Amino acid sequence: MTPRLKEKFNKEIQPALKDQFGFKNIYMVPKIEKIVLNMGLGLDATDSKTLKSCEEDIAKITGQKPIITKFKKSVANFKTRKGSNAGLKVTLRKNRMYEFLDRLVNIALPRIKDFRGLSPKGFDKFGNYTFGIKEHIIFPEVSFDRADKVRGLDIVLVIKAKSKEHSFALLEKMNFPFINKGDN
Repeated sequence: MTPRLKEKFNKEIQPALKDQFGFKNIYMVPKIEKIVLNMGLGLDATDSKTLKSCEEDIAKITGQKPIITKFKKSVANFKTRKGSNAGLKVTLRKNRMYEFLDRLVNIALPRIKDFRGLSPKGFDKFGNYTFGIKEHIIFPEVSFDRADKVRGLDIVLVIKAKSKEHSFALLEKMNFPFINKGDN
């Protein structure tokens, strides 16, 4: 069964963007290629119980087992050793990506306390969008009582697009809650 957001993208968003920007065919339309979630653990990465707990939380959120990232260098000021655990990372593609995006926009982001919207300044020069979440417990899959500590997540949407404007239009059509220019 195809995800709801993927059907909406294929039937409504893709043709609308094609007409809006005057593209010759649908393959020129901006498209999300993958979503990367990253959770840095810092000093807690050495504790196996904490690592296991965070691994389970991210697996529940994404529906996919995360990989453990390692430090590439030893830095004395940050108390890091080369090869020791740094955090967790998950890359979502295809149907899982659309299902996660649908849950993120419609369920998780509205649950953030005092949420006013995402900043439209998170685009890089290639059109990819990056933002952070301060509390991973906004996802309904994670039990607030069971979480030992509230952790942050970085989310990167890798978008195949010609410019930032094209990427912004795509995310706006997917109902991403961006802050309006006049709002503070």
